[in-house]
Amino acid sequence: MKFSVSLHMERFSPKQDITQIKNETLELVQLADRGGFCTVWTPEHHTIEFTIAPSPFQICTWWAQHTEQIRVGVATIVAPYWTPLRLAGEAALCDHLTNGRLELGIARGAYQYEFDRMADGLPQQEGGRYLREIVPAIRNYWAGDYEHKGEIWQVPKATSVPKPLQQPHPPIWIAARDPNTYDFAFKVGANIMATPLSRPTAEVTILGNKFREAHAANPTVPRPKFMMLRRACLFERSEDWEEPVRLSIEYGRAFENLFQNIGEVNNGFPEAVSYDKVDGANNYDTDAIRDALLFGTPDEVIEKLSVYEEAGVDEVALGITFNTPFEMQRKTLELFSREVIPVFEQRAKDRAREAEKAAKAQALAS
Repeated sequence: MKFSVSLHMERFSPKQDITQIKNETLELVQLADRGGFCTVWTPEHHTIEFTIAPSPFQICTWWAQHTEQIRVGVATIVAPYWTPLRLAGEAALCDHLTNGRLELGIARGAYQYEFDRMADGLPQQEGGRYLREIVPAIRNYWAGDYEHKGEIWQVPKATSVPKPLQQPHPPIWIAARDPNTYDFAFKVGANIMATPLSRPTAEVTILGNKFREAHAANPTVPRPKFMMLRRACLFERSEDWEEPVRLSIEYGRAFENLFQNIGEVNNGFPEAVSYDKVDGANNYDTDAIRDALLFGTPDEVIEKLSVYEEAGVDEVALGITFNTPFEMQRKTLELFSREVIPVFEQRAKDRAREAEKAAKAQALAS
């Protein structure tokens, strides 16, 4: 199992200096690069101060210019905000500007607040139609001249300029929670990214079962990669859990405002809604958050990650920005790099050795 980091610039007050936030974000990216993480991911969001990411390809290019080997990914492009030809060209250019390190995640979108401002009020639930049309279309544009005649877009013959550096194209990831989206991702040969949000640990197993069911339903398709995003905070002492749990719960009040479309946004800052308005408010119980999320000492988090291994997860993305202080974010990456990643690297080596021994034994027996 590999590990990546999900990062974004965030402000919860106009008093926070965005230049300082920008510089601290880059420092975290560089720490992840040195620390053995495979990818650093940026979202796409608009008009929201706690996720400052209106130009994800620009962010990926920025990060790549200041790192050595870590891959840079978009998690995720919101399909209804784009056209296929524009997405194909911008992603391909970003692939060149990052020296072939781009990972491209695409989703239907999450916030009706954004859809009302970025997609002419399209109901968020209809974003899946855009996702299903845009993914095969951008592949066709990357391959050469292509005339698109879709349900949503009709475009005369054209091609992506430039073509991607990675061939045949950058890895595509699709954000999925619904079983039909899992099935679609398998059928188009895309990797899958999922998130249990703040739900109990059992949700990890539920999402893993959806992945297995989609794989069983598509037996001739090579198994794609399976990534799961979960909020994370590591600390040296078990008793230090209270502050990150409190911050996560407070962050959830602003997140649910947008996710459930139940609050106001003023000058880019979502109000913190009351949990009396929130569906699934029990997910924000102190003990539930402490147990479910990747919060704990390195040893405690290693134990929690066994559930992800059993669910068939190939990559865990750590969501470390939830109004946490910079020093807390940095400590999380330092502890994870030093005390968690080496454990899983050693496990992978041990399994490879065992597989090699088994193969040799089988060869001798035959």
